[in-house]
Parts: sequence; structure tokens; C-alpha cells
Amino acid sequence: MNLAIIGTGKIVSESLYAIQSIENINLKAIYARKHSEEKGISFAKKYSIDTVYTDYDELLNNSEIDTVYIGLINSVHYEYAKKALENNKHVILEKPFTGTYEQACELVDIAINKKLFILEAITVLHSQIFKEMKSNLHKLGKIKAMLCNYSQYSSRYDNYLKGIVEPAFNPDLYGGALLDINIYNIHYCVGLLGQPRKSTYFANRGFNGVDTSGTIVLEYDGFSAVCTGAKDSDSPSFISIQGENGYMCIQGKPNVPQKLTMVLVDKNSIPQKDAAGALKRAINTIEFESDTKKHRMVDEFKNFVDIIDNNRSKEAKKLMDESLEVMKVVG
Repeated sequence: MNLAIIGTGKIVSESLYAIQSIENINLKAIYARKHSEEKGISFAKKYSIDTVYTDYDELLNNSEIDTVYIGLINSVHYEYAKKALENNKHVILEKPFTGTYEQACELVDIAINKKLFILEAITVLHSQIFKEMKSNLHKLGKIKAMLCNYSQYSSRYDNYLKGIVEPAFNPDLYGGALLDINIYNIHYCVGLLGQPRKSTYFANRGFNGVDTSGTIVLEYDGFSAVCTGAKDSDSPSFISIQGENGYMCIQGKPNVPQKLTMVLVDKNSIPQKDAAGALKRAINTIEFESDTKKHRMVDEFKNFVDIIDNNRSKEAKKLMDESLEVMKVVG
């Protein structure tokens, strides 16, 4: 993969760090806006990037580049991704995929028509933990509930309370809790359970209308998945799925899952009643831990390299469809 990095923000810094451990990624260029050129030059020196561009069109005209990674603010994802596709580049697009479902559909259509891939950089779908959840979900039996919470007090919230509105809290730039951190919860739900038949968002809104926190309820046949995301308050974060034959859960922030716990009913045992009169069933507990030594973005970039370099169109379509399904829920 001959890759160009678009942006110089925090997520770009993380991605460059993660990329260093991955073979077959050639860093050909980095794009910085004019006022961030010095930062782009610093990244180029640190990570041996060939060229620094301050003109996006000029970068896209570089025929050596086959893929761009876009790590810019949410509001320009659509614009920058569309231009890259129109210039015959594969696109790795930071979450959230776009601001609206209509934008997402247009980008995927362009990619398909030009035989290109546009892949959302959503870490959870590529994690060892998510794959374990997916392969063991059937053991829970009939699903009865899914509960998700990703809440953390934003480093930008104090400024917001003072009336200083940064992009993360600007609704016109697709800021807010739903598209920033609750999007991880929704990817778990859609990735494991499929498209809900209905979704309803209950938002807590700040003075400029942005959702500083909120809960979205995804309705499936026979049960609901409830996802809470907050940037204005703290809470223990988790993912939990419960079925008639047991449950599985992740404790901690959903975007960096470290350990999966599965608790399954022992069907060979005889259940006993507890003091409250409920049946107490014997259980077996299974735990799976991921490789905690590597950066959370390593697995996704390894997968992107494999998909693009080996033209794995079926795998790419699955990921593109997943992004569309999530955008249908939120946008």
C-alpha cells in the first residue's frame, strides 16, 4: 500500500505510531493545511514520509499514491473522501464515516463504480475481542438484551461550558456524543446483531443544540439494544449482551476492548432456587484477553493493507455495508 496521510491532528499522530509496526505500508506523503505545515514537516521527519503537501489536489495527482487515510474533522470527511475517489484513490476514512446516510451512500456508490474501496477506520470491528464475540454469540441462545455505555468527560467540555465551541461540540461540524463515541456502541450492535427495525435517540443537548450526551434505543424483533454515550460526564463503560443461555461482556472503553468474559449456563446441572425464588443455574465462565502490547489501530491497518493490496472485494464490501448500516441508524 502506497499511503498518503491527510491531516496532522491527534488521531493522525496515533495512526502514524501504529503504522510503524506494519509491513507493506509505504508512507508516500502527508497533507497539512498551510497553517499546520510545520507540524506536517515534523511528522514527515519523524516517520520518514516522502513529501509534505499543502495542496490536496496536488497530492491526489501523485500517481505513486494508491490510498489516502483521512484523519480530519467530521464535517470534511465527505468532501475529502469524494475527491480522493474521483482521483482513483482507495480511501481509509476515520469514524464517523460521514455526517449523513445520504453522503455515505454516495461515497460507496462512487467507490463501487470505480472499483475502489472506501473503508471506515472503526477499530472495534478489527479487534480480537469483537471476532471472539461474533464467533461465540450463538452460544447465548435467544438474545434478550444488549446494553452499551461509552462515557468519558471530554477534555474540551470545560471550554464548552465557558461558551468556547470547538469542533467536537459544534453540531454544524457533526460534533456531539452520538457521532463521536456512541458510534462505537452502535457498531457493536449492528456488527453483531444486524440492522435494527427502528432506532430512537434521546439526547441531552447543550446551549448550541449539540448532543453532549444521549441514549439511542435500537429495536430488534423481541428485544432492544440500549446505547449510551456521554462527553459531559463519567461512568464505567461496558458492552453487555444477554441471552437465555448466558451473557458476554466487556468492561472498559469499547474502542479499546481488552478482555471478554462469557458466562454460559451448564445445561447438565439441575438449577436451584435462591432466597428470592429465582432459579439459580450453574454456569461456566470463559475469559479471552487480547494482545495488550500493540496499539489499538494496528489490527485495522493490517486488515486494510490485506484488503487493498490483495483486492479482497468481498471483505471490503462487508465493511462498506457495515458502515452504511450504521449511518442508516444515526443519520
